[in-house]
Amino acid sequence: MKTTQILFAGFGGQGVLFAGKFLAYKGLVQDKQVSWLPSYGPEMRGGTANCSVILSDTPVGSPIITTPDVLVAMNLPSLQKFVNDVVPGGIIILDSTLISAKVERDDVKVFYVPATQMAKDAGYPTLANMILTGKVLKESGAAAWEGNRETLEAFIPAKKANLIDVNCQALQSGYDF
Repeated sequence: MKTTQILFAGFGGQGVLFAGKFLAYKGLVQDKQVSWLPSYGPEMRGGTANCSVILSDTPVGSPIITTPDVLVAMNLPSLQKFVNDVVPGGIIILDSTLISAKVERDDVKVFYVPATQMAKDAGYPTLANMILTGKVLKESGAAAWEGNRETLEAFIPAKKANLIDVNCQALQSGYDF
């Protein structure tokens, strides 16, 4: 029995909700019990945004995460708000392009991924979220790596199907980092 609680946090417009939805959908495809709970300020783009994703082998009792196993922080305010909530032994993955602060906890694994810069350099500047999601898949084991393309094909609308390849590339670059 395995349950992984993942909290994605950042500003609206960074793709926090999309990354969480992708991971939740991936869990569904892999026959896991899933919860996806978005939370965002009224401003949306530029305001705060986060989402909670729970992937489990057993039914999920509540979608609320108070102590995430994995925190994905895409900006400094998000890191500062949630860093102390991560369970001891948990994982923190942060976008080191936008966050220069170092995590002072020594009871968690921390991965500094320059996702925003990697995305710009690769020619898909809006996909830092998927680079970080690739790292989540590698480090957390919450869902199997296989089937990323099929998951994207199943939940990205047909009018945006041209974005499937770049999303796959972004996931791969995060996984490889």
